[in-house]
Amino acid sequence: MQTLGWREWGALPELGIEAIKMKVDTGARTSCLHAFKLEPFERNGEDWLRIWIHPEQDSMREHVCETKIHDQREVTDSGGHTELRYVIKSKLVVGEFEQAVELTLTNRDSMKFRMLLGRQAMRRHFLVDPDASYLLGHQQPESKGVSS
Repeated sequence: MQTLGWREWGALPELGIEAIKMKVDTGARTSCLHAFKLEPFERNGEDWLRIWIHPEQDSMREHVCETKIHDQREVTDSGGHTELRYVIKSKLVVGEFEQAVELTLTNRDSMKFRMLLGRQAMRRHFLVDPDASYLLGHQQPESKGVSS
């Protein structure tokens, strides 16, 4: 089992995100990804979602990606507010770990981290050291313009 710090770098290659800073959140059941704009559409009879993301903290660089909708669920945040969110599945890479995880989508522009790594994605794979940070290394994203 690998040990994570309270914050780590990860990647979501199926969404074209090479590096994203994540808060490791053992209080959150499901992982959550920042999305400031969502546009549902249909492709070949299936429900898809176009997603606009600011993948870098303190940057307004936009990244646009598309993926199938996995589900929609009511999620209660740490402040007790309930919101209906889209749920997608995507491969997550953290260190040597690589696995499909569920991600709820919500606007996290006002939050410090663009992604929360929740318990479901961590169980049976990781231990968490709350005093440590970036135990699996730093993988800063390259600065680019608007990408899609």
